[in-house]
Amino acid sequence: MAVLRAPGGPGSASESGQGTTALTPGGGLMPQGGGITGARSLRRMTRAVGSNRKAMVGMILLVLFCLVGLFPGVIAHDDPSAEIYGRSLGPSAQHLLGTTAFGQDMFAQVAYGARPVLLIAFGVGIGATVIAMLIGVAAAYLGGVWDGVLNLITDVLLVIPAFPLLIVIASYLHGATTGVLIAVVTLVSWSYTARQLRSQALSLRARDFLEAARVRGERSLYIIVVEIIPTMTSLLVASFLTNALYAVLFSSSLQFIGLGDPNTVSWGTMLYWAENEEAFQTGQALWIIVPGLCIVALGAAFALLNYAFDEIGNPALRPVRSMRRATKSGIVQLQPRRKRVDRAR
Repeated sequence: MAVLRAPGGPGSASESGQGTTALTPGGGLMPQGGGITGARSLRRMTRAVGSNRKAMVGMILLVLFCLVGLFPGVIAHDDPSAEIYGRSLGPSAQHLLGTTAFGQDMFAQVAYGARPVLLIAFGVGIGATVIAMLIGVAAAYLGGVWDGVLNLITDVLLVIPAFPLLIVIASYLHGATTGVLIAVVTLVSWSYTARQLRSQALSLRARDFLEAARVRGERSLYIIVVEIIPTMTSLLVASFLTNALYAVLFSSSLQFIGLGDPNTVSWGTMLYWAENEEAFQTGQALWIIVPGLCIVALGAAFALLNYAFDEIGNPALRPVRSMRRATKSGIVQLQPRRKRVDRAR
């Protein structure tokens, strides 16, 4: 069986991970993408993270936060909600960060507060990316009336400021729990990602492997899920990281202004109670500084990881060192000596 491979280089089928196309005995086209495309994209992402220092720092931070969120009792042995200690105590061997104005151990609250923040980040990241993926790719592939209706919904959400809309919705849900925050932030934050995925899917509509799938009589749902979406792995991961980052900021902001559940132990609710009890004025600066730094560090972890996936999706962003590595494998040919000779001539 003869195999037709797409030419290399940025923007080609091989660069975008679309796999190969084979000639059947009858002369038809048969795509050879599928699992090979997904595995190839996964290997590329792993190499990109490993070769990017910023991405490695982000990965280390994210893993640390995940470990704390999964096993908070390992590093904090006190009940974060128990009001059984002295009030407004300073840092000590027994209370590493001191206690709150209610007599709660502050270090335990920081450790146990990581879990709901991570749940919101991953829940919104996955939910918003899935909704955007289905709507954006479906609008691009189906076209016609479907494209018009789905684009209209996307455009309406795009022109409405996200955070004010979140405030309006959360104000009607007095004391929104973690699950409610995930649902609200997800429904508000998918539109920008949908527009990105639609643009990427539009560039793939006329590719040969999609034409081959249509000739075989595959249904539209199969083509969208099996043929198109696997070629967008790096963009989907980048979209997930972006949505997770904004979920951390949005949810913590809503909790800080009192629109979350004040009884939930979270970094945002810690800031809410610290502000209510005038932590800075009463000498309890750590009550505000520590959860604020945790929010910043978790957001930085998602942002730093996003650098690696931006480089996968846009070859122009890749550093020179990655191009030199590619030269050794024959992907890119940089010949500085020949250029010097040409100048001499």
